[in-house]
Amino acid sequence: MRTLVLGLGNPILRDDSVGLRVAQALRPILDGVRGVEISEDYHGGLRLMERLVGYERAIIIDAIRSGAPIGSIHLLYPDDTPTRHSASSHDADLVTALEIGRRSGADLPRTEDVLLVAIEVADVETFGETLTPEVEAAIPSAIRAVQDALTGAPGLVSGSAGR
Repeated sequence: MRTLVLGLGNPILRDDSVGLRVAQALRPILDGVRGVEISEDYHGGLRLMERLVGYERAIIIDAIRSGAPIGSIHLLYPDDTPTRHSASSHDADLVTALEIGRRSGADLPRTEDVLLVAIEVADVETFGETLTPEVEAAIPSAIRAVQDALTGAPGLVSGSAGR
């Protein structure tokens, strides 16, 4: 199964970079794993959908602000995301972008084969290249969550994404 592990974020907005950092940490761990590509990106919506073309499965790592304790790891499917809007009126949320792509004939993973590993963050508005301590401490848990998702470990079923 061709899988994309994709870290999202902004490298100069403190905790918003956590998805990028998890992907960077995973690169040497998953190097050589057949069928798995690790990448980083800075876009959502339609551009994110275009990045998923040609993959059967995707694990997207990103920051989230839901009110949970800082550093919590959330396992979500696109339909589970707490917000269903884009920051721009010229773009679309992930669910809508996937739907548009499929209707256009794009070869995309099924919605249930797109997992979001979201790390609860504190500061996504301050320019800086360091993570808050709680978010930095959550990186190993996020790495394990991605590894578990790739191997189908039973621990994944007990998370928010259990289906």
